Amino acid sequence: MKFSITWLKDHLETDASLAEILEALTAIGLEVEGVEDPAEKLAGFTVAKVLTAEKHPDADKLQVLTVDTGEGDPLQVVCGAPNARAGMKGVLGQPGAVVPSNGMELRKSAIRGVESNGMMCSVRELELGEEHDGIIELPEDAPVGHSFADYHGSSPVIDVAITPNRPDCMGVYGIARDLAAKGLGTLKPIAFPEFTAEGACPVEIRTDDPEGCPAFYGRVVKGVTNGPSPDWLQQRLKSAGQRPISLLVDLTNYLMLAYGRPAHAYDMAKLHGAVVARRAEDGEQVLALNEKTYTLDETMTVIADEKEVHDIAGIMGGENSGVQEDTTDVLLEIAYFNPARIGVTGRKLGLASDARTRFERGVDPAWLQEGLDLLTGLIVELAGGQASEAVQAGSPPSEPKVVQFDPARTAKLGGVDVPEDEQRRILESLGFEVADPGSSPGQAWQVTCPLRRHDIEGPADLVEEVVRIHGLDTVASTALPRAEGVAKPTATPEQVVERKLRRAAAASGLNEAITWSFLPESEASHFTATDDLWKLANPISEDMKVMRPSLIPGLLMAAREAAKRGSASSRLFEIGRRYFRGPDGLSDERPTLGVLLAGEKVERGWATGKAQMFDAYDAKAAAIELLEAAGAPVANLVVMGEAGAQFHPGQSATLRLGPKNVLARFGMLHPATLKAFDIDGPVVAVEIFLDALPKKKAASGPPSFARPTYSPPALQSVTRDFAFLVPADLAAADLVRAVKGAARDLSWANIVDARVFDVFAGQGVPEGKKSVAVEVTLQPQDKSYKDADLKAISEAIVASAAKQGAELRG
Repeated sequence: MKFSITWLKDHLETDASLAEILEALTAIGLEVEGVEDPAEKLAGFTVAKVLTAEKHPDADKLQVLTVDTGEGDPLQVVCGAPNARAGMKGVLGQPGAVVPSNGMELRKSAIRGVESNGMMCSVRELELGEEHDGIIELPEDAPVGHSFADYHGSSPVIDVAITPNRPDCMGVYGIARDLAAKGLGTLKPIAFPEFTAEGACPVEIRTDDPEGCPAFYGRVVKGVTNGPSPDWLQQRLKSAGQRPISLLVDLTNYLMLAYGRPAHAYDMAKLHGAVVARRAEDGEQVLALNEKTYTLDETMTVIADEKEVHDIAGIMGGENSGVQEDTTDVLLEIAYFNPARIGVTGRKLGLASDARTRFERGVDPAWLQEGLDLLTGLIVELAGGQASEAVQAGSPPSEPKVVQFDPARTAKLGGVDVPEDEQRRILESLGFEVADPGSSPGQAWQVTCPLRRHDIEGPADLVEEVVRIHGLDTVASTALPRAEGVAKPTATPEQVVERKLRRAAAASGLNEAITWSFLPESEASHFTATDDLWKLANPISEDMKVMRPSLIPGLLMAAREAAKRGSASSRLFEIGRRYFRGPDGLSDERPTLGVLLAGEKVERGWATGKAQMFDAYDAKAAAIELLEAAGAPVANLVVMGEAGAQFHPGQSATLRLGPKNVLARFGMLHPATLKAFDIDGPVVAVEIFLDALPKKKAASGPPSFARPTYSPPALQSVTRDFAFLVPADLAAADLVRAVKGAARDLSWANIVDARVFDVFAGQGVPEGKKSVAVEVTLQPQDKSYKDADLKAISEAIVASAAKQGAELRG
């Protein structure tokens, strides 16, 4: 909900500053989402007078103006507007000013050889309207040299988020009422323009659907003159983000935005017979004001005449009966529609509008006749015409809710001690009627709620009203009572692992992403067989039709959007669930950690040269680091292929405990995968399957709180290097694993580490072979190794490596 300070002060008598108004709105629960000051856009634009206007010596359609700015000597400005002439006053943008419509900074320049010191501006260029036929013409009394923003009266615009339970604040008047109750000023009475209603309404108005439209009020105004709205009305609509259309349409929009009361005007010349609120017939169609045709069904309420449907009730009017510039006679409609019916109809048609937003939340059913009279008075005052008597078909809900309220509950529920007199003042200032509780102490108040407050259901809601107006910021922060002693851990082992992983991933430089659990079917089917997809019976949209079978698609789409916005690198991780259709037809959820590295690993520089991209080894390092953080036995992991069709077959693998238990997959994504997601590579990814991690065994005895100590070995370690000739397709990890397990039969030997430090293929190495050099670290235990011991260990290592097809190089 947007509105200007000027508009707010139409209804609120206040001297409060902008900062005080913003603070008060937040304190009473109306969240301020933003503030815009149009005057900032108009900085550098001043009121100026054209002294002379001469034809440009080298251009037929340009003039050379001398302009009085009120300061110093006149400026020379080249202008192409046909209405520019000596003696007129307009708006001059001087060098340094920025044109709001296109962001162009004005500078001193030469136009066809003639110096120009700024620009005389049009309405469109300053974003004050759509007119662009000439420059702005100001009245004779406009002060030369004065800031145009101050002269124009530009007012800051506040954007407030209105929660669904507060439809009474879907108009500026309702917000002013809340601020007045807060003590920020005095609420002004609504000014109803006077008019005379003569004669019966010439159109029959009725409601044949009392459930969907309990009340339908209307009247005819003949002899109106439609045209542009006055400046004050256009300014208020623009501050709310509305585009002025014509006087009649603008007045109905003004009524909705100012008072939360949607209304509609029909062109009488386009109506045929009685105008009725009724149920639609299956298959009926209506061309709405958004120029789209909608097919209706019998559950929907419409406004129709004897020929056709003209209005999707409470949501949008029809194109065929809308008012135009030549409209002279109008039928005004103000009705009360069933909120639930409006919500269902809007969702079925996929049609949203300002009117629907208000009707489905619940407008004030007690303000039908007043709204009709106010709209009629404004039309007669601004557009002329003669109004008929009003027709009231049906009746709106009129039974107010009465709540038994004990003011002592405010301190008990709200945690704020508010005097009873102040509570009464707050409730009455918001429109509640508080009956005299009598002389008996502790007797509950009888509080009658205004019909516009559909959200009030019981005493707790009245407590909320009192506390928010008193000030939500006055509620003290009070800690909950806590039992003595150490609290028992409540996190499950799985939650503990996820927390460790989240910290480890963030500490390694990854940024956490939270993506949708829903995907388009095309993207999801790229990561699993179609039969395994968990499809939703009632999706939000086609782009959210199936549950994700992998975390990688969501991360890919996030990286794609980041790249579109100029990000050279994406380092993302996410912990979430993958979803599959289980064998029993139910959803199968699997906890997973996904990592995606895209773009530049190292940006270009004088020391590094070209930018370095991520590769499969970066993915492997990330996978092992995170598995280790999760407590997996990384020393026992086996690297095997078959990471999936989404990965590059030569640059990806899986990490397993044994041949079947896959803990993770990692590597470069396949070019076809990147093409399907419209991403320029390279991109590497990791998926760690948290449900496959081995579970830790529960401790059999009582927990030990002793701090572990580090005892360095008494004897120095020994290193030995081995160079093996192995088949070219042998994974180095398989060779390292064989070397580490070589001394199983030698109880006194202790191989603590083995690592590859060189790989070579080429001259001196047989074809189909490669040379792999491994450094082995041995740690003596009780005594130092002798030559015989080292020989025995070396022979065991060579023998174990031979089982992998390796032979010691000579």
